[in-house]
Amino acid sequence: MVVKDVQDPRIQHPNDVLVRVTSTAICGSDLHMYEGRTAAESGIVFGHENLGIVEEVGSGVTSLAKGDRVVMPFNVACGFCKNCLVGKTGFCLTVNPGFAGGAYGYVAMGPYTGGQAELLRVPFADFNCLKLPPADLETDFVLLADIFPTGYHGCELAQVSPGESVVVFGAGPVGLMAAYSALLRGAAKVFSVDRVPERLAKAAEIGAIPIDFTKGDPAAQIKEQTGGEGTDKGVDAVGYQAQAHDASHEEPAIVLNELVETVRPTGMLGVPGLYVPSDPGGPDEHAKHGQLLVSIGRMFEKGQQMGTGQCNVKRYNRQLRDLIIAGRAKPSFVVSHELPLDQAPLAYEKFDKRIEGYTKVVLHPGHALAA
Repeated sequence: MVVKDVQDPRIQHPNDVLVRVTSTAICGSDLHMYEGRTAAESGIVFGHENLGIVEEVGSGVTSLAKGDRVVMPFNVACGFCKNCLVGKTGFCLTVNPGFAGGAYGYVAMGPYTGGQAELLRVPFADFNCLKLPPADLETDFVLLADIFPTGYHGCELAQVSPGESVVVFGAGPVGLMAAYSALLRGAAKVFSVDRVPERLAKAAEIGAIPIDFTKGDPAAQIKEQTGGEGTDKGVDAVGYQAQAHDASHEEPAIVLNELVETVRPTGMLGVPGLYVPSDPGGPDEHAKHGQLLVSIGRMFEKGQQMGTGQCNVKRYNRQLRDLIIAGRAKPSFVVSHELPLDQAPLAYEKFDKRIEGYTKVVLHPGHALAA
C-alpha cells in the first residue's frame, strides 16, 4: 500500500463527470484486497466510498454542474438496463458485462478507478451522483456511499418490522449500521454479537443489547432474553472471514449457522456480509472455492427464509440522506479516525490489525488533518 502520483482521470464519455474527492472511507472489503485474499493486481487504486465536489461536467450531463457536492454509491450503474430499471443497481448488466455488477476500485468489478485519490471519474453521472446540501455533515454523508445503505439493506433483506426482535452478528461498521437501521425501523429489541469490547460498547451506546460470544454460545445467551424463542429476524454483517470463538482460526460458515440457531422458526435472515465465489486464502478447499458447510437442513426444519447480496445503494440513499438532513440519523458515530490521504498506508495497517481503536477511517485528499 503506497500513496503516489498517478495520471489524472479525464472525461471519457459525455455522461461522465470528474469529482474532486473531499472524503473517501476505508471499507472492510478493501482489506480483502489489502490482505491478498483476492486476485487484485498491483497498482489498483482503492476506494469505493466517495464524496466530493463536481470539477468537470461531460457534455451529455444535464442535472449536475461544476461545484455541486455529491456522494456516489459504491455500485456503478447505468440506470437503464433491466436490473437497474427494477432497482437492482448493484447488479447492473451494462457496466461490467459477464459479472454481477460494477464498483469503483475493486477487483473484478470493472474498469472504474477508486476514489482514494484526488479526482474520480463518475460514469452515468446523472444517475450515479446524489446531490447534497452544503450542511456541515460530510462525515455522515460519505457513509451514504456504502455502509449506511448496506446496514439498512441487511434489515430490508430480513424484512425487519416495528416491534420485532433482531440479532445482528458483527459490530464492525456495517454491523453497527445494521443495528442502528433496525432501531430506525422500529425494532423493539436489537442484539449485537461480537467479541471486541469497544465495538460492543458502541452498540450499547445506540441502544442495542451487546452479546459477547466469548462468554458463551450467542444463541443460548439471546434465547435466555427472548423467552427461549430466539429473535424474529437476524442479520449477518460478518461474512466469509468469520473467526472461531477463540479467534484461533477462520470458520467461514460459523455466523450463518449461528444465525440459523438464533432466529426463531419462520424467521427471516438477511446477509449483507460479504461472501465470495473464490477465496485463495480460505482455510480449507471448500472455502477456497466459495463453498461452505451451512446447516441448510436445520434452516429448512425451522422454515426460515434468507435474503443475500450486495446492497443496491440507489434504493436507499436518498431516503437515508433526508433522515440525516432532518437530524433523525447520524451514522458518523461509527467513524473513529479522519486522516489526510497521505496517511492511508498507516491507516490500512492499523485498521487491518484492529488496533488503537481503528474501526472506520475517513480519508481526506488534499487536506492536512491532525492524526
